[in-house]
Amino acid sequence: MKIGVIGSGDVGKTLAAGFLKHGHDVAIGTRDTNKLAAFQGEHPAIQVGDFALAAAFGDVLVLAVKGTVAAEALRLAGSDKLAGKVVLDATNPIADLPPEGGVLRFFTIEGESLMERLQADFPHVRFVKAFSCVGNPFMVNPAFPGGPPTMFICGNDEPAKESTRAILDQFGWETADMGDVRAARAIEPLCQLWCLPGFRHNQWTHAFKLLRV
Repeated sequence: MKIGVIGSGDVGKTLAAGFLKHGHDVAIGTRDTNKLAAFQGEHPAIQVGDFALAAAFGDVLVLAVKGTVAAEALRLAGSDKLAGKVVLDATNPIADLPPEGGVLRFFTIEGESLMERLQADFPHVRFVKAFSCVGNPFMVNPAFPGGPPTMFICGNDEPAKESTRAILDQFGWETADMGDVRAARAIEPLCQLWCLPGFRHNQWTHAFKLLRV
């Protein structure tokens, strides 16, 4: 597939390199192409440009920016370039405030999620929440003694979620579909839970596993 990654932080770079590793064509979008000079040197096959270039390039897109600027990044990418495309939403609504007792603070309120806001603002985009409940070192083919960890996803478009499941299979994850966009209200706080041992005890090497009987 052709993958467009919107965002050039650690998550964006990790996922871009992961898609390239698995044989996909990749473009990554950034506000400042200079910050990706070293990354492009390591991965010369990945195209680098602005958000609009990445959005136009990809058949499937990844949104990997700070939650506070997610809507702005999509607007810069261009609604016309996003329409009808699957967008893997790796964002979380983390506020620009320090954690309290190790718990990240969110800018969303009870009964809503960031992905719901994005879906309402961009109704023609096929959002799927993914890659939001684990740190970037483990996003691509994580190796844990207990076997593949679980990636929790949600979204309104069933074919988009099937495409996401295929990607997650390739990336070494088990997928748990939690339902429509409203389920992001439960998935996004998993970021807070994942980060809590890190902030409290400097433990960052874990992932979630859904066990069934």
